[in-house]
Amino acid sequence: MPIIKLQTPIKANRNIVFDLSRSIDLQSKFVTDSSEKAVAGRTSGLIGLDETVTYRGKHFGVTQNLTSRVTELDRPHFFADEMEKGAFKSLRHEHHFIATEEGTMMKDIFNFQAPLGILGKLANTLFLKSYMTNFLKNRNSTIKEFAENGRWKELLSENNEEYYN
Repeated sequence: MPIIKLQTPIKANRNIVFDLSRSIDLQSKFVTDSSEKAVAGRTSGLIGLDETVTYRGKHFGVTQNLTSRVTELDRPHFFADEMEKGAFKSLRHEHHFIATEEGTMMKDIFNFQAPLGILGKLANTLFLKSYMTNFLKNRNSTIKEFAENGRWKELLSENNEEYYN
């Protein structure tokens, strides 16, 4: 089972980074490589524990749906989502948020398994792990941009300004 581990330093409050990472609107509107849009379950706002979202996007030239559920959540330290339906045999994405002197270290642990046995293993090696790594890096870059440049206010409620300072 391939595992992707990423670390992204972000010069912003951990609460902001945590909530941007749960933002359905950020994923649907600003992470543009696959034109993913939320089409079922929670389709806007911040996803919470035991909620699902179904994204429809184009990957490898094929429109696909992926439904995931948030299975663990410890705000603002950690959450995990797991695929319920989709093209993978299995998928679990852990999101860790560590407060640092400079802001936040966001860590991703992305475990996935392609279907189709030996053909899936071959796909993992040849292109799938690289594709998913680039997808996650693009997403993390968008989160970093919004968190560091104040654009988080476009997505997160200013009523919680006190929480985000």
